[in-house]
Amino acid sequence: MDPLFIYPEYEVVRDYDRCISCRVCERQCANEVHRFDERANRMLADSTKCVNCHRCVCVCPTHALKIVKSDDTYKRNANWECGTINEVYRQAGTGGVLLSSMGNPKPYPVYWDKLLVNASQVTNPSIDPLREPMETRVYLGKKTVKIERDEKGRIKDNMSPQLTLSTPIMFSAMSYGSISYNAHESLARAAEELGIYYNTGEGGLHRDFYRYGKNTIVQVASGRFGVFRGYLESTAAIEIKMGQGAKPGIGGHLPGAKITDEVSDTRMIPKGVDAISPAPHHDIYSIEDLRQLIFSLKEATAYKKPVIVKIAAVHNVAAIASGIARSGADIIAIDGYRGGTGAAPTRIRDNVGIPIELALASVDQRLREEGIRDNVSIVVGGSVRSSGDLVKAIALGADACYIGTAALLALGCHLCRTCHEGKCNWGIATQRPELVKRLNPDVGYRRLVNLVTAWTHELQEMMGGMGINSIEALRGNRLMLRGIGLTEKELSILGVRHAGE
Repeated sequence: MDPLFIYPEYEVVRDYDRCISCRVCERQCANEVHRFDERANRMLADSTKCVNCHRCVCVCPTHALKIVKSDDTYKRNANWECGTINEVYRQAGTGGVLLSSMGNPKPYPVYWDKLLVNASQVTNPSIDPLREPMETRVYLGKKTVKIERDEKGRIKDNMSPQLTLSTPIMFSAMSYGSISYNAHESLARAAEELGIYYNTGEGGLHRDFYRYGKNTIVQVASGRFGVFRGYLESTAAIEIKMGQGAKPGIGGHLPGAKITDEVSDTRMIPKGVDAISPAPHHDIYSIEDLRQLIFSLKEATAYKKPVIVKIAAVHNVAAIASGIARSGADIIAIDGYRGGTGAAPTRIRDNVGIPIELALASVDQRLREEGIRDNVSIVVGGSVRSSGDLVKAIALGADACYIGTAALLALGCHLCRTCHEGKCNWGIATQRPELVKRLNPDVGYRRLVNLVTAWTHELQEMMGGMGINSIEALRGNRLMLRGIGLTEKELSILGVRHAGE
């Protein structure tokens, strides 16, 4: 008997009138929740192992299963909630740091949901995107160039390297190792077909995916995993990862169980050994150091590729972005506190960082006030959940958005938030061959294409409703937004008026 037994958060409920004991649930569950009892001649379930991934619910041929929230509870206490008590019990029993996956699940404000989009009526008529041109193409990179002409009067191409997107959406950084080969292939193929980009994350680039280089952004993180000359030259852009929204100020951690032969070769590290990125880059302790790395990467690639600097959204993000804009970077990527992760200390994920909406607005405003907004493009991520969020982000000042969790949902993720265990039943956040094969790249990439295509259509519809026919006209156009249920301070930071004004 365990006096500190923690009752499972979710329970598996089986309808025995429907269950035919086909044992599909047993074969499909990597967590070994289900088993067949020969003596009782029926299926049983151990709910203590269930992570609520819904794999069994989806594959059950007779729909005999469902997962329900447990109603077991401790004596009511507004200060000590059930989850908090359980976490204390777990740490008292192990002495370990709590790890979590995916984004911050706490009930903090979601500012996207407190912003409304304006619409045209009479004096500024709307635009029909089905019958009139609607420009969703975006160019990311420096725009601070003077128009120059040659001796024949033709305009010279003196622009810095640019990323050209058919629509202002990119797949955010998810490393090979953190997610599976098939998930990376799905992202790469979708990016190629859509005319956008996917980000390799900090785990290097698998040799099979070099053929997608024109649609690939590679990362240079503090661990320098998989970084070499061919890696840098094979890509469309290079991203220096300084921070991540789910774990600002914290390095990366990929458990050794995920370091298979292929991951080991790609990351250039020993098999089965934890891949731990240092918290800081040990060659960057100032904006000047960052500038040196930026120009070292540009020098290594003959100044043909834009350099992105990715930072986490923190309280002084505007000042940080100002320094980056002056350091030679072409693009700043900002990741909000609801950004996903394969593994992060729970306390960091749930208590550090700020909402991407507030960070974006403050950065865009600071760069405009300093007259350097065109020095860089701004890309934001951290729980961009729909085309509505996308429109609002662009109106707040973003040039484009990274999507990560939404992309994984399109691939079949059910947000069970146990990616760090490597037992993903949907073949996404795992390296186990029998699980990886559950994600068919032919199906996965098509679902990603469908998602981005749908969002682009909705983006055009919303822009048309505002009487706007290009992303450039929407970017930073905060007159198109109104706040609802926000304080004066929040409205001030966001730079929008209240609904009704």
